[in-house]
Amino acid sequence: MAIKQLSIFVENKSGALADITGILAENSVDLRALSIAETQDFGILRLIVNDTEKAAKVLRDKNCVVNITEICAVAVPDTPGGLASVLRILADANIVVEYTYAFISNSKKDAYVVLRINEHDLATAEKLFREKGIREINESDIQSL
Repeated sequence: MAIKQLSIFVENKSGALADITGILAENSVDLRALSIAETQDFGILRLIVNDTEKAAKVLRDKNCVVNITEICAVAVPDTPGGLASVLRILADANIVVEYTYAFISNSKKDAYVVLRINEHDLATAEKLFREKGIREINESDIQSL
């Protein structure tokens, strides 16, 4: 079961990230996870938030370039090799992980890991996770953080 992620184009200039997070704060949108991939002139801010549609609307209203992407997130055992075992399942099925980032869960046993998987392979990855007993994170898990 995929969850929604916001991808926001951000200029590499002083205050740009503060402006975006400020817009979200002013509109009671709570950040759950974030990642930034940057180049010299701009970055892509990836966010998991408590209200994706509201966040996208308020940012677009402020002329931000925003895209909503479905991504996979799983609970990974917070032990050495926990992430490696999940990634091995995907590698053995020839599923490419485009990018990943992690965030904390309410449990001290697990970390939550975002996996960007090609949309054509997403259903296969989800099926493999179910077969291997890997718990996928859903929107209600995001809300409860």
